[in-house]
Amino acid sequence: MDFQNRAGSKPGAGALMSHSESNVARRDRLRKLALETIDIESDPYFMRNHLGSYECKLCLTLHNNEGSYLAHTQGKKHQANLARRAALDAKESENAAPTRATTAPRVKKNVVKIGRPGYKVTKIRDPNTKQFGLLFEITYPEVTDDTKPRHRFMSAYEQRIEAPNKQFQYLIFAAEPYETIAFKVQSREVDMRPGKFWSHWDKDTRKFTLQFFFRNPTRAPYGGGYHQRATSANAVAASGTVNPLNPYLTQQSS
Repeated sequence: MDFQNRAGSKPGAGALMSHSESNVARRDRLRKLALETIDIESDPYFMRNHLGSYECKLCLTLHNNEGSYLAHTQGKKHQANLARRAALDAKESENAAPTRATTAPRVKKNVVKIGRPGYKVTKIRDPNTKQFGLLFEITYPEVTDDTKPRHRFMSAYEQRIEAPNKQFQYLIFAAEPYETIAFKVQSREVDMRPGKFWSHWDKDTRKFTLQFFFRNPTRAPYGGGYHQRATSANAVAASGTVNPLNPYLTQQSS
């Protein structure tokens, strides 16, 4: 076959390249150009996996060598994904701009702790409701005037000091510059009604006081309770029938 006299070919240049051969040559040129101009280590989407291959985290493609990855970065798929990612980042930055303007940045304080505060715990009992509770008195003599102690209840599964025990919970007190302290109490429901749960911060004596009571467990009487049994007996007596299990209930005369 005469390759030199084909249409579009130059004498001595050989045959025209096919479509697949031109694609191979184009990818090879792009790979060589990318190797000379691009620092592959600074690419945020370039990743080496545990098999020794290379991955594109943006397009989720797998490549056998660095040249294949660099050729991929010059392709249409990677360029389109880059443009789509840039548009998404620009949209998110526009939506977050008003929030950043109105929200003050959080600054982490470097406070030197001076030790644990003094405390006193007293067991208390309400004589009217027979409820048991605790009274905490925490002393913070070195706090500033604009500092108010804080407190909260913490589940046993939130702490990392002891093995979690569902039968207990922790009551935490915190005020800078003192260390945060916690008390281990029973994991029972706390009565949050006014008068049962209250706290007070005395700025003059620098003493924080907190009092709470546990709710009494509600137990239903066996068999539905005395009131239900008495009501049932009265209803039977009123109906005039005799209960064979209770000889004191006699049939009423007509």
